[in-house]
Amino acid sequence: MGDYQWYPGHMMKAKRMMQEDIKLIDLIIELVDARAPFSSRNPDIDELGKNKSRIILLNKSDLSDAKCNKLWMEYFKKLGFHTVEINSKTGAGVKAINKVVQEACREKIERDRKRGIMNRPVRAMVAGIPNVGKSTFINAYAGKACTKTGNKPGVTRGKQWIRLGKNVELLDTPGILWPKFDDPSVGLRLAMIGSINDDIINTDELAYDLVRFLEENYKGLIENRYNIDIQPDWDAYAIIVEVSKSRKCFLKGGEPDILKASSMIIDDFRSGKIGRITLETPKTEGGVQTV
Repeated sequence: MGDYQWYPGHMMKAKRMMQEDIKLIDLIIELVDARAPFSSRNPDIDELGKNKSRIILLNKSDLSDAKCNKLWMEYFKKLGFHTVEINSKTGAGVKAINKVVQEACREKIERDRKRGIMNRPVRAMVAGIPNVGKSTFINAYAGKACTKTGNKPGVTRGKQWIRLGKNVELLDTPGILWPKFDDPSVGLRLAMIGSINDDIINTDELAYDLVRFLEENYKGLIENRYNIDIQPDWDAYAIIVEVSKSRKCFLKGGEPDILKASSMIIDDFRSGKIGRITLETPKTEGGVQTV
């Protein structure tokens, strides 16, 4: 298995900026990829946002396993988070968020009311690791109805706020945190869902790991997608060879083009063509099923 890592020099700067921004808000809306909700989080966010209301959005939930979506919803609920399944590209689930924002911030709204402060908008920040769809979500959530409130004198110099109706203001800059790679399988899962730059990935190794995972957890999906008949003694490599034959991926001289078949399998997984798949499920003891 390859070593999947990132090397952004601006990690610390982004974290410091987020620490500053968090002081200004009531609510953190955290995006995770529904196909790998554990791996696509950064544990620092729980520390950074421990006194804030929290919503977790399972993005791309149309590509993940519906049964697993429910398990993850329960898992996050037990941790005290409000959770919504969404697809920020199509806008599915986005309408439900305003109601959840009011629920998540009920105590804050109640406190304001007791102090005689009525209708002060909830201030929210969208957070998550790179490539999880934060900007797409902000555009879908804010839509055409939003207005930038601009700089507020004194309090938030230089910060842009997006006004969402009367009830919510969204900090325009998404909070960025990087995933933690203490466990190599986290990097593997992030590589599978396309959260890591493909240029640094060994495509055939990644496809090998993916095929092995699918055969163990989602039997029949590869056979159906590529119209092949998998034999009990085949390993993942033999399956990829068969896929390349079935899809006529050949090199000159009639050798199976393993790289081309591997890329196709990864692309088909990412776009949901193989089926709705989740790479990890919550275990009761707090761990996750490894790939």
